Amino acid sequence: MAKQFVQLEALRAQWQSTWSAMAPRERQLLSVAAALALLTLVVMVGVRPAVKSLAQTPAQLRELDAQLDQMRREAEEARVLKQRPPVPPVQAEAALKAATERLGDGARLMTQGDRATVNLTGVSGKALASWLDEVRSGARARPVEAALQQSAVGVYNGTITLALSGQGEQ
Repeated sequence: MAKQFVQLEALRAQWQSTWSAMAPRERQLLSVAAALALLTLVVMVGVRPAVKSLAQTPAQLRELDAQLDQMRREAEEARVLKQRPPVPPVQAEAALKAATERLGDGARLMTQGDRATVNLTGVSGKALASWLDEVRSGARARPVEAALQQSAVGVYNGTITLALSGQGEQ
């Protein structure tokens, strides 16, 4: 540590002698250059990131507002679905069976107690989304487990396990 201090003192002394030997105009130019370098550093490190953040803020706020609106819509949908009266088990199974039959040969339904499992083979994503919406609203069934694989673009294979409403739910 002492060695570094001695070296630093030597550098300071050398700089002072060089500074004293300079003409006043050279010292002024060097001072202006140092001030410009310091100003550039302040702008690059302090001001520029802040300006960039300010420029990005409106877009981020719009994105967050859109996400918040989506969450509010989903919360309202959940509230509406919760307020619906439960469907009797026989009616729920009938609605689930009817919805699954609309998927065609690519869907097989197996019901056991308060659970239903649907095996899917070659079902389009659009048909699957429509089916999920139908079983959620018509049969009051909710997916509790899904193992799906995309076999081609927009075509799915796998299984979905559903909990039937009014049976074993709290």
